[in-house]
Amino acid sequence: MVFIVGVDAHKRSHTLVVVDATGRRCGEKTVDATDSGQQQALCWVRRKCADADITWAIEDVRSVTMRFEQFLLAAGQKCVRVPTTLMARTRHTTSRVPGKSDPIDALAAARAYLREPNLPVSRHDPVSREIKLLVDRRKVLVDQRTAAWTRILWRVHELDPERNPGALSAARHRDPLRRWLMTQAGVTAELALAELDDVERFSQEANRLERRIVRQVREIAPTLMEVPGVGGLCAARIIGEAALVDRFPNEAAFARFAGVAPAPRWSGASAGQMRRARIGNREVNAALHRVALTQIRLTDSAGRAYYDKKIAEGHSTSMALRCLKRRISRVVFLRLHADQRQRLPKVGAPETWGSHQPAEMQE
Repeated sequence: MVFIVGVDAHKRSHTLVVVDATGRRCGEKTVDATDSGQQQALCWVRRKCADADITWAIEDVRSVTMRFEQFLLAAGQKCVRVPTTLMARTRHTTSRVPGKSDPIDALAAARAYLREPNLPVSRHDPVSREIKLLVDRRKVLVDQRTAAWTRILWRVHELDPERNPGALSAARHRDPLRRWLMTQAGVTAELALAELDDVERFSQEANRLERRIVRQVREIAPTLMEVPGVGGLCAARIIGEAALVDRFPNEAAFARFAGVAPAPRWSGASAGQMRRARIGNREVNAALHRVALTQIRLTDSAGRAYYDKKIAEGHSTSMALRCLKRRISRVVFLRLHADQRQRLPKVGAPETWGSHQPAEMQE
């Protein structure tokens, strides 16, 4: 017997719907998003699905599902993450009940897993989780610095349109601007000085976090950082978003996760035509994009040679760039596995692949 438990998670409650292997609803329950509620949910599912193979299909909203996933994994349960877009499409195509509710969403999550059994398995690694938290915090600081920086530029423009403050992330530009603002009278200059203090504080904190992140990444992912174009922050973003890379069955699944796997776009006479996929993790996609651009600028790199080869074959610059990103994702996948085996010796080697990939994506 096989049962799927679809979970629609919220800040204060989790709704569970159990379906069998055919997608037929077998039970429904809502519990509080607390420790006792999580225990109640597990006990209810075990009674409902006694002596059966149970898989938890959880909507991928980790800000509210993280604690529940950790609890289930600690209890030896198998969990998979269902993208919200996939769950929404399944809700519209498989449910005969109109509208939207927590039970309908939970049912859609379970049926989405039945339709797509190769969804990423939920795994938790304290190291990658810590890296992700630090990278996210630095991004928040940089965004706040950018907002304050923009406000200062407009205030300086109001005081003196001809003055160019320069890059306020650097102290050599902040200090002259501070001295000049101290000579100006009025509330505008006063607010600009206060926001300049904010920019300095945000810059110092962001730089401190960057040094900490780079130091940790060098320890846990030395192989990944050997890839041309992969810096400390870029590697940290990939590690934090990918988590344990062995949750992906092969490098093609990792490429789909990163949004760099080509998607078929053909009909009739255009058979075999591929286009860029518009799904996937945008943070990892952006990191691979920066790596690709860096390698293109390095005239003696293998990435630049591959890019020039695609251009010579008649591909457009955008298509050649997408091919390069796909190739880089394969290298990143292998390097992540190598670093993870050093950190977690019990992790197995990646599965073989290649036969199902387009010829232009082969090594």
